[in-house]
Amino acid sequence: MPHGGLWPCRLRQSPHAESMALFIEQLVNGLTVGAVYALVALGYTMVYGVMRLINFAHGDFFMIGSYLGFTLVSSALVGGAIPLWAALILITALSMVGVAILGVVVERAAYRPLRRASRLTAVVSAIGVSIFLQNAVMLIWGPRYRAYPSWAVPDVSWQVGGIYINLMQILILAVSFGLMVSLYVFVQRTTVGAAIRATAIDHDTARLMGIDVDQIIRLIFLIGPALGAAAGVLLGLYYRQIHFTVGWTYGLKAFTAAIMGGIGNIPGAMVGGLLLGILEMLGAGYISSAWKDVFVFLILILLLMFRPTGILGERIAEKV
Repeated sequence: MPHGGLWPCRLRQSPHAESMALFIEQLVNGLTVGAVYALVALGYTMVYGVMRLINFAHGDFFMIGSYLGFTLVSSALVGGAIPLWAALILITALSMVGVAILGVVVERAAYRPLRRASRLTAVVSAIGVSIFLQNAVMLIWGPRYRAYPSWAVPDVSWQVGGIYINLMQILILAVSFGLMVSLYVFVQRTTVGAAIRATAIDHDTARLMGIDVDQIIRLIFLIGPALGAAAGVLLGLYYRQIHFTVGWTYGLKAFTAAIMGGIGNIPGAMVGGLLLGILEMLGAGYISSAWKDVFVFLILILLLMFRPTGILGERIAEKV
């Protein structure tokens, strides 16, 4: 069951109307969580599209973003010097910048020296970076759960046709879809985006065309972690509590979303994330919250059996 007391009291309705309202609420909850998965999945799919690397440390960028957001929210909003909405925008932007810089440092230190090595070596390096980041956060912020201040986001909700929607759900959907559309337009409609797509197809040919491949890879490690950090802040504001292991949990689900949509495919990561969130919430609502992960991964197994390339496929020309 989603966080925070999912089902408010309602006036008496017909069984059919109440069932439909519950279904739509689960759908909205699924889209909210799925939007977070999609933002994180974009980091996985961009790195894989350009470098053919599964960056297992990407979930930890998401986790660090949530901790940076927690620190900034706890310190910056106490004085009330600026409006709450402006403070939240500033905090999210600062978290994105901080994690983006960390992403570039990790790429330079852990991945670039191994660029000519085997894929297995790079994957082991990524796992090592993940363990290092996770333990670093545990040492800095402590092993206990951390809670975002309850006043950081006003507890405001609306009832629309018997369906309850809260302010944070609207914010998550608006910010997530805004970032996803912006990324898609950037990659598909700009010169730099064309360079990214060319690099994803072939590094050597891209160099012959005058593209700085190293610069493109740095850009990928700026954009991906920044999107993960934004998702981390949004998740912290939504669920309030965060833990240093949250990066592994959500990173695994986001990786699953990327596979569902078609690894290396930007629209596929978006579709996969949203679909995963919806399936998870429907599984929790209609089967059992204890079995929701089993339900989701069963769907993934069936999908890979009958469509191994994912929903939208892995066509090279569309990778990143």
